[in-house]
Amino acid sequence: MKLSSNKNFFQPRARLLLQLGDKLIKNENIALLELIKNSYDADARKVNVKLEKVTNKEFGRIEIIDDGEGMDLAIIENVWLEPGSDYKADLFSKKIRTSKYKRLPIGEKGIGRFGVHKLGNSIELISRKKDQNEVVVRINWNEFSKNKYLKDARFEVFERTPEYFLRNRVGTKIIISDLRTNWDRRMVRELYKSVFTLNSPFQKVGNFKIDLKIDDQSLIDNLPKWDEIKGFSLWHFKCKLQGSSIKEFTYEFTPWSSMEGLEPRKVTEESDFISNNSTILYKSKQNPKEEVIINLSKNYGTTSEVRTIGEINFEGYIFDRDKSTLDLSAQQGLSLLKQYLDEQGGIRVYRDNIRINEYGEKGNDWLNLDLRRVNTPAKKISNNIILSVVDLDVEQSGALIEKTNREGFIENEAFFDFCAALLYAINLIEILRKIDKDLIRAKYNPTEKEEPVLHHVGELKRIVENKVKDEPLKEEIIKHLNKIETDYNQINEILLTSAGAGLTLGVGIHEVQKVISELNLVIKKEEVPEKILNLITHLDNLIENYSDLLRQNESKEEDLIKLLKGALFNVEYRAIAHNITIVKEYQNFNFPSFAYCSRRLLLGALINIFDNSIYWLERKFKKLKDIDKDYSKKIYVNLYSNEDESIEILIADNGSGFNIPTNQVTKPFISNKPGGIGLGLHIVKEIMQAQDGKLLFPSSNEYSLPAEFQNGAIVVLKLNKKL
Repeated sequence: MKLSSNKNFFQPRARLLLQLGDKLIKNENIALLELIKNSYDADARKVNVKLEKVTNKEFGRIEIIDDGEGMDLAIIENVWLEPGSDYKADLFSKKIRTSKYKRLPIGEKGIGRFGVHKLGNSIELISRKKDQNEVVVRINWNEFSKNKYLKDARFEVFERTPEYFLRNRVGTKIIISDLRTNWDRRMVRELYKSVFTLNSPFQKVGNFKIDLKIDDQSLIDNLPKWDEIKGFSLWHFKCKLQGSSIKEFTYEFTPWSSMEGLEPRKVTEESDFISNNSTILYKSKQNPKEEVIINLSKNYGTTSEVRTIGEINFEGYIFDRDKSTLDLSAQQGLSLLKQYLDEQGGIRVYRDNIRINEYGEKGNDWLNLDLRRVNTPAKKISNNIILSVVDLDVEQSGALIEKTNREGFIENEAFFDFCAALLYAINLIEILRKIDKDLIRAKYNPTEKEEPVLHHVGELKRIVENKVKDEPLKEEIIKHLNKIETDYNQINEILLTSAGAGLTLGVGIHEVQKVISELNLVIKKEEVPEKILNLITHLDNLIENYSDLLRQNESKEEDLIKLLKGALFNVEYRAIAHNITIVKEYQNFNFPSFAYCSRRLLLGALINIFDNSIYWLERKFKKLKDIDKDYSKKIYVNLYSNEDESIEILIADNGSGFNIPTNQVTKPFISNKPGGIGLGLHIVKEIMQAQDGKLLFPSSNEYSLPAEFQNGAIVVLKLNKKL
């Protein structure tokens, strides 16, 4: 026999609303911001927030008054009193904008009203819509804990002839009393900061203003203001990301007036550096060697409900907190600067100029800026040296979905692509900033141009030679200094070899994997013993060539033609995989091709250069593949013999050339590869110096180059024919 229950429905307890308010709204700060955002959705121009005696919850009072469109009795009953109402979500889906300021709702979940319970136990709401009576709602939340079921918890809702919104005034007033918490100084200051960052600090003219009045001004004494801090910034940037590319870009370096000898610098989207790096890329999670193009216009939703990230507007100011730099400033308020950046530094996110909670809050490193800076502190930007905003269009950015508790976006595919696009832009900004930062250091904190340890050892030798009169003692000291110099050079060479080998080892392993994969295919599909033998021979030679990087052989006379063959052999399969033609002009070299060098070091240098060319040729190809069908990737290699007893290896490609000034590309941690550490050319430079050679970046007119290579990257390794 089947016995059916008479209770086949949910019967929520009255205290459920109290629990929802506590769980869904993180703190009083967010609760008040949610009520302010409701005023924005109501098409308000201005919101007045008053805090009176809030440090004493018994006598404290909070008021929120706006001049929005107000609510009538129908909206109060069918929307405001229905938690989880889809009223705003429906307006958003139908793209119905407000009448005066043409806003789409930013609150779609219908949970903002729980904020009033988070703040206090007693609420009075007065609202008036145009040509309507006032509607009054009075709720004592304590009654909800007394009643068992939600349906039994009653409160006042009535209409009346206007008493507060007199004449033609409309809007909403909320009065919260019997506060649930004694507000302390920290809470008030956090609220003050949040209210004044609800709108972007960079937005000069807006149609939504918040006026916060606190009866006890001592609670917010000495809070630094943005206008007081802005003058300390040295860098400003502004860019627009749209679709798969950077559409607009401005970067400005503005040295302080006290920084004599440093000129302002400006870079725009028209510069080679930005135009050649305008495609937004990130490294694939499945294959870190593969770069994926991000498309902000991609549909992350369905055919019927299109959801994109949309256009991203990104603007910010960057500071230098190094003591040696700050000492150059003639401005007052350095302690306020550090306090302000510690508390408010970071990257905030806005939708239609209204802030999304959490991003840019202290301790929320949502883009991993601080972690990146730990790894490469000389180049990367951390949260406490940047104040930046990201502005999204509420209609376009539906793929970025706010969490129910209002603590940021749900971490879905669109969110990760959003972060990756921002990091791509940040990387370009960091490269430009590093150049200017080095200029500041060079001007005001000069370091020795020589290798510093060897320079100081040499200085000490000269002092000993001039000052020490006791010859036996002088010889003993000089002997020890020479030993220190020799040992240092040996250690430096070992480290240099290890670094070069480490950077190229990944390429070597990649090549080995390719050959093994092809071997497997040949064995399965073909019966051609010769091809199998050729592949095995290639693999054997490849391993042998890479092992040269690790051998401890001294510099000696090497045949550069043979060495070039070995280096090109190592990258042969990569070149084939990327459809790159290598023009081996050095094969027509009719002079002796010998030079003194370390085979392992020079091999590492050559592979680094070829690796750079392959990468940037592929980047250019991806950019041009839909525009220039005739473009084909090429690398040109040649040898030149000079009368000064030197011989030169020239490597050129038909890519986009160097986007960073060549006097900067050899500095460590300078790279415009996404995720690049910027050590490749720095190591090449160190390798050449270790062999008394030079790394040069000549202009195209210095050598007789085919026309197609004259606008690409040109690198020359200059070596001595004799010791």
